[in-house]
Amino acid sequence: MAMNLCHRLCCGSEFWAKTVERQLLPWALADVPLGDNTLEIGPGYGANLRVLAERSAKYTAVEIDAALARRLQSKYGDLARIIHGDGADTGLATADFSSVVCFTMMHHVPTPPLQDQLFAEAFRVLQPGGVFAGSDGVDSIPFRIAHFRDTCNPLHPAQLPDRLARAGFVDIDVEVQRGEQRWRAVKP
Repeated sequence: MAMNLCHRLCCGSEFWAKTVERQLLPWALADVPLGDNTLEIGPGYGANLRVLAERSAKYTAVEIDAALARRLQSKYGDLARIIHGDGADTGLATADFSSVVCFTMMHHVPTPPLQDQLFAEAFRVLQPGGVFAGSDGVDSIPFRIAHFRDTCNPLHPAQLPDRLARAGFVDIDVEVQRGEQRWRAVKP
C-alpha cells in the first residue's frame, strides 16, 4: 500500500477523525448491527477505530502496514486487539466475528483479484447472519488527483454487488452519495 505525503497527512489529521465521526461512519453504518465481535480491516491511522471500538464488546483490527499497526497498538491497544497482517489472509478463526468493516481503504488494495480475496476473507471470518459493511470513494478526476502516486484501484459501485455475491454474500446493498459509496452484505 502506497500513500503520498498529502494523503498520509490528511488521514492522520484531527480534521479527518472528526469527519469520520460526524459524517462518514453515521452514513456508512446507518442501520448496520455490529454485534459484539467486530473486525476492522485496514484501520490505517485509526480514525474509525477510535469511534467504533466502544460500540462492540470485542474489536479487532488488522493493519497491513507495520508502522501503522505499531502506532495503532500504542494509541488504541487498550480498546482493541491490533494485528499486523493482511486483510485478504488474516489467519483468524472461521465464523468468529459478528461484523467485518472497512472504510476508505479498498482502493489501496492493488488489484481486483486481491480485493476479491479480501471479500472472501471477510465472508470466511463472519458468523452466519453477520454483516460486512464499509465505504470507499468513487472514481473521479479529483479522487485520482488526491491519490497521485498512491496505490489507487477504485471499486466500481455497479460491479460491487456481483463481486460480493461471488464471495457468498446475500442481501447486498450498495449506495452512492456525494462521491462516496457504502455497502452492506450478509453472510447467510
